[in-house]
Amino acid sequence: MLLFRGSLRRKLLGVMLLTTLVAVIVALAAMIAYDLRTYHEGWVSDVSAQAELLGRTTAPALTFDDARVARENLELLRFQPKMRAAAIYGANGALFATFVANGTNGEFPPLPGADGASVEQRSLVVFRRIVDHGQILGTVYLRADYELFDRVLNYAGIALLVTLIAMLVAWAVSLWLQRIVTHPILAVGMTARKVVEQRDYSRRVEKRSDDELGALIDAFNNMMGEIEKRTEALEASNRDKEREVEERRVAQLQVMRLNEELEQRVQERTAQLERSNKDLALATAEANEANRAKSEFLSNMSHELRTPLNAILGFGQLLASGDKLPTTPQQKKKFADHIVEGGNHLLALINDVLNLAQIEAGKVSLSLESVMLVDLLSECQTMLEPLAKKRDVRLFFPQPGNLCVHADRTRLKQVLLNLLSNAVKYNRETGSVVVDCQVPTRERIRISVQDTGIGLQPDQIKALYQPFNRLGQETGDQQGTGIGLVVTKHLVELMGGEIGVKSTPGSGTLFWIDMLASQPNSTDPRQHSESVVAESDVAGSGGAGLLSTVLCVEDNLASVSLIQAALAGRRDLRLLTAPNGQVGVEMARTHRPDVILMDNNMPLLSGRDALLILRGDPKTADIPVIAISANAMPTAIAAGINAGFFRYVTKPIALPELLEALDGALALVASRKTS
Repeated sequence: MLLFRGSLRRKLLGVMLLTTLVAVIVALAAMIAYDLRTYHEGWVSDVSAQAELLGRTTAPALTFDDARVARENLELLRFQPKMRAAAIYGANGALFATFVANGTNGEFPPLPGADGASVEQRSLVVFRRIVDHGQILGTVYLRADYELFDRVLNYAGIALLVTLIAMLVAWAVSLWLQRIVTHPILAVGMTARKVVEQRDYSRRVEKRSDDELGALIDAFNNMMGEIEKRTEALEASNRDKEREVEERRVAQLQVMRLNEELEQRVQERTAQLERSNKDLALATAEANEANRAKSEFLSNMSHELRTPLNAILGFGQLLASGDKLPTTPQQKKKFADHIVEGGNHLLALINDVLNLAQIEAGKVSLSLESVMLVDLLSECQTMLEPLAKKRDVRLFFPQPGNLCVHADRTRLKQVLLNLLSNAVKYNRETGSVVVDCQVPTRERIRISVQDTGIGLQPDQIKALYQPFNRLGQETGDQQGTGIGLVVTKHLVELMGGEIGVKSTPGSGTLFWIDMLASQPNSTDPRQHSESVVAESDVAGSGGAGLLSTVLCVEDNLASVSLIQAALAGRRDLRLLTAPNGQVGVEMARTHRPDVILMDNNMPLLSGRDALLILRGDPKTADIPVIAISANAMPTAIAAGINAGFFRYVTKPIALPELLEALDGALALVASRKTS
């Protein structure tokens, strides 16, 4: 049974061999059984016929009781080797004659048996009655060799040999048939095993026939295709489920994290709410303080605006009253001086407010460069000396050598002028102002301004940078806005510096600013501007005999009247006026003036557009154009200079500034003519 426990090939081999064995055994058994039966029946028939023949030949001997003749007849059996013994019994059952072959046992039955044949110990025994004319004369006894068992042994050997040959033939045939039958089946099995091992459901079995095995392979391949589809669908479903499980896990973690965060936020919000309640109380107090500061700011603003307006309107009304009030020319000049002083104060106030608003809005444009302190301090000294002489205050400026700071030159000059003007205004009579430059570190340069005034109290220092807070000087004789230091602090910080103050009540105050140190430039561009100014002074003084033409393009009649009055004393100038930009361009082309004063904001053609037209015409391209505008923002001034204006004068017009710009333009024209 081991053949049926192995592979399919072994099982098929076992089936074929077993089938062949059974078939051979059945065939051989049938053949042997048939042959043995035939042998038995033929041998029994032969021996019975021989007994019948002996009975007929020995019947006369029995009749005549001739035992010799009976023996002679029996002796004839020696010619038949298979006859081993024979006997003739008389009618009375006694032995009448006997025959025994050589080497055979001579024992005979004492009495004859009934008619018939029987097998006794590999011998065939036959009894046959001798009957003559109906009378039983005796009985013939024959005993012959019965070779049936020998035949069985011979047939068994032949059957074994035939079986072996048949099995070998069946084995050889099975090997040939296995390639046809088992190879496709084994291929299916191998493919199935690899599919199971490798999980590769794309494998297929090659079809080699269209019989039942081909149908089996088709069915297997179709089954694999269906399994592949189902597997892909199952894997996709598993991936979706895994992704869904992962998403749920992540979502659960997020929910847990959110719960923790929510708890933490609740705690934080609770603490924050408690802090907010405290902050709310503080904010309420700060809001009240801010409202009070706002009200105070508006009150101070209103006061600061109304104070110069009061002088302007009051003295203006006195001058406009005509003959109603007795006034002398000296009084009128004094009234005019008060109006100009109030206007200058109002202009300074507006400029400071605009600067503060611009700084707080973050719209200040700075041009940081290397600034020589010796030049800057010299300019500040020149500008402050008239005010210092007026108050009898001595100024002491250092000689900083080649010290340079990294700053916006204009803004730094504005800062120093504010500190110096405060030191002069709020100083005592015959006091002094000391300016010093120190290098505390390699990266910083400190500029300090020290006065000998009354000094500041600690509470005044705390309120030093509050807008419109003049620290108790509101009722003094010195005008001020209370914004200068606020603007100064913001400008210093925007330029990367730091401002500080030290004060001793009764002894004076020291303000200092720390700026980033810088290396001096190899060439100073201001040398050219200074040479131009020098030439302007020469042209203004020595060129009185030459008549220069100035064209004023202005749509505001009051501004035109002011310029006409300002230039009325200049005998070296001829003034032309135009009411708008278009007329101004045409007059410039016709008269070709030496200098043009151009309003920047006009309805029909703006000053900048008119400048572009003039620059595009070769006849007017070289004429210096001075802009006059009410837009005093630094960005507007820088844009005007970049557009090509020679100078940019802001309204309200400062006559000295206008005349200085005009003289500079005339000097430029004179230098071109001489060259």
